Amino acid sequence: MAGHNKWSKVKRLKAVVDAKKGKVFSKFAREIVLAVKHGGKDPDANPRLRTALLGARSANMPNENIDRAIKKGLGELEGATLEEITYEGYAPGGIALLVECVTDNKNRASADVRITFNKNFGTMGSAGSVAHLFQRIGAIKFPAAALSSDALMDLAIEAGADDVLSDEEEHTVVTAPHQLYAVATFLKDHGLAASAIKLDYQPASPITLTDPETARQVLQLYDALDELDDTQNVYANFEISDELMDQLDS
Repeated sequence: MAGHNKWSKVKRLKAVVDAKKGKVFSKFAREIVLAVKHGGKDPDANPRLRTALLGARSANMPNENIDRAIKKGLGELEGATLEEITYEGYAPGGIALLVECVTDNKNRASADVRITFNKNFGTMGSAGSVAHLFQRIGAIKFPAAALSSDALMDLAIEAGADDVLSDEEEHTVVTAPHQLYAVATFLKDHGLAASAIKLDYQPASPITLTDPETARQVLQLYDALDELDDTQNVYANFEISDELMDQLDS
């Protein structure tokens, strides 16, 4: 979702809460396991692992956790076999949702996602039903206080990024997926410490919610999906104005 609405700030707050719960580390661990499983342990030869390690380290994930995840990916430590699957569906107001799961039991994950959609005003869709409404991007995030948006834009263009989105709290450097590692490394080499580095989905045409009840139902479904044990990421194509978000908070 674009960065100029209060929902983006709520998502950042949720990320802080997740970090305190240790959920961020577990998500990075699962991503590292899968990256190593499919592409090997050499980051130089495995772009997915390079990206996962950059993100994990930017989140201050302990090295011992990273090493354990790499060993699990190599099969050197016992553990359940992880698989990844993406589910698609709709929230009220025609809002599209992508739910990325990493699970050791696809039947359980599918049932949990379907039940969550059904119980929270949503409808689960078939594969491909909403994926075309999103595009895959790389996202590198920095605190707004780190530097001005103009200065970051100059560096980002030099690094090969596509765009910079800014609000009063955060900058997001947008890249093509295959450019994420190179751009992140360039910015790091120029003294910028990212708060997050990840592959993301960006909605092609975000829908701005204006009805309070619809907004409440959409947020309820989003939160319920995000809280599922197997959920890795939830993406949606809605925006909420500051005014409506204030109304929902009151």
